[in-house]
Amino acid sequence: MFWAVGIHLVTAFLYQGLQARPFWNNALLGPRFLASAFAAGPSLIILVLAVIRSFTAFKIEDKTIKKIAMIVTVAAQINLIMLVSELFKEFYAPTHHSESAYYLFFGLHGKNALLPWIWTAIPLNVLATVILTFNKFRNNLKVLYVCCFMLFIAIWIEKGFGLIVPGFIPGPYGKIVEYLPTGVEIGVTIGIWAMGAFVFTILAKTAIGIELGELRYKHKKA
Repeated sequence: MFWAVGIHLVTAFLYQGLQARPFWNNALLGPRFLASAFAAGPSLIILVLAVIRSFTAFKIEDKTIKKIAMIVTVAAQINLIMLVSELFKEFYAPTHHSESAYYLFFGLHGKNALLPWIWTAIPLNVLATVILTFNKFRNNLKVLYVCCFMLFIAIWIEKGFGLIVPGFIPGPYGKIVEYLPTGVEIGVTIGIWAMGAFVFTILAKTAIGIELGELRYKHKKA
C-alpha cells in the first residue's frame, strides 16, 4: 500500500512540476491519481474474481467481493467530487490557462478530437458511481460487475485521453496540433495488456491449482 500511494503521488508530482503545462498545475492531481486508482484497480480485481468464480472451482465468497465493492464506491465518489472541483476551477473564472480544459470538454477553434472520448468517460463515471452508491444495486453482483466495467473504462479514458493529451494542447506557442494514436502505438498498447494478462493467467492458474490441491510437490525417493 505504501509503494502504491508513493508511486501514484510521485507520478502526479512529475506532471505538476511542469510549469509550461498549466492543465497539470493542479493541487488535486495527486489525490485524484490515488482516488481513481483505488476505484479502477479494485474494479478490475472484482471483474477478475468474477471470472475465477465462473470458470474454476476456487471458492470466492460474496462478502469478499462486497467488501472490495465498498472500496470502489468510496474511491469513485471521492474521485467524482474532485472532478467537479476541477471543473469549477477551470470554468467559473476561466483564463488563458483554461484553454486545455476547454479543448478537452468543448473543443477549441474547431478542434474537437477528444470530445467523443471525454463525453463517453464522464457519463460512464457518473452513472457507475451513482448506481454503486445504493446498497441494493451494489449488492447485486450482476449490476456490480457492469458498474465495475463502466468505471474501469471511464477512468482508463479519463487518465489517458482526458489527462495526458490535453496537457500538450495548445502548445507553448499557442498552436493546436491534435493527437490520435498511430497503429504502432495501438499495437504496442494491446501487446502490453496482452502480456500482462498472459502472465497473470499463468500465475493465477498455478496458484488456484495449488490452493485446490490439484498441484502438489511429489518427493521422489532416492
